[in-house]
Amino acid sequence: MRYFNNIGYFFAEGFRSIFTHGLMSFAALCMIVCCLLIMGSFSLVAINLDEMWGNYEQQNEFLAFIDENYTEEEARALQSQIEAVPNVAEVTFVTKAEAKEDFSADKEENELFESLPDTVFRDRYRIHVVDLEQLEQTVDQVSQIPGVVNTSAAPEIAEGFVVVRNIASGVALILVITLLLVSLFIITNTIRLATFNRRDEIAIMKMCGATNGFVRWPFVFEGLIIGLVGAVVAFFLQWGIYVLITKAIAGTDTIQLITMLPFRRLAGRVMAIFAGTGFVIGVGGSVLAIRRFLQV
Repeated sequence: MRYFNNIGYFFAEGFRSIFTHGLMSFAALCMIVCCLLIMGSFSLVAINLDEMWGNYEQQNEFLAFIDENYTEEEARALQSQIEAVPNVAEVTFVTKAEAKEDFSADKEENELFESLPDTVFRDRYRIHVVDLEQLEQTVDQVSQIPGVVNTSAAPEIAEGFVVVRNIASGVALILVITLLLVSLFIITNTIRLATFNRRDEIAIMKMCGATNGFVRWPFVFEGLIIGLVGAVVAFFLQWGIYVLITKAIAGTDTIQLITMLPFRRLAGRVMAIFAGTGFVIGVGGSVLAIRRFLQV
C-alpha cells in the first residue's frame, strides 16, 4: 500500500525513461500498434462475418417441390414429415397459384407470364434451417421424403461463409500470437536497456535503502505507458481504417452483398480489447525484464 503514495513519481520516472531511449521505445510502440491493428482487423472481419452469417441463416431457405400428381391436400400432408427432419426450423406451404404469383411479381409487363396456367407450377415448401452449416445434409434428407421430387438450394454459399470465417479466424490467431511474442520481446529489451542505462542510479538508490519494489515500479509504469499509448493510437487508426473500408464497400456495386456493422457499435469492445492487450504486453514485458535484472 505504501507504493500508492509514489504513483506520481513512478509515472514521471516512467515517462523520463521512455524519452531517454526514444528509439527503442518508439520501436516497441510501433510493434504494439501493428499487433493491435492486425488483431483488430481480423477480429472485425470475424465479427462482421458472424453478423452476416446470422442474417443469412435467418433469411436462408430452400425449396422442396412436390410431385405434380399429388393433390393439394396430399401435398399439405407432407408438412409434418418435413418438419420432423432434423435442422428444419420452419416450413411454409406454397400453392401453385401462390408460386405463379411470386414468379410473375417482377414480370408484370410481360403478358406471356400472366397467361400461364397454375398447373405449370408445382406445389412447394419453403424450408428454413436452424444451422446453415448442415444445409446440404438437410436438403438430402428432405429429398428422400416420398412426394418430394426436387429441391432448390445453394449449399456452396454456406460452405463459402464457413471457409472464409475459419480462414480469417486461423490467420488472426497465428498472426496475433506471433506479434504478441515479438512485442513482448521488444518491450522486454527496451526495459532491459533502461535498467542498464540507469544501473549507477539504481545502485545508489539501493545503497540509500531503496527497496527492490521501489526500484522496479518505474520500469513497470514505463511498460504500462507504452502499452496503453499503443492501444490508444491503434484504436483511432483502426477506427479510421474501418470507416474508409466501409465507405469503399458501400460505394462499390460489385460487393453490395457485404454488409458492415457501424464502428460505433463495436468501439467499446475494440477499445477494451486493445487496452487489455496493451496492458498485458507493456506490463508483462516489463516484469519479464526487471525480474531478471533486479533480483531481490
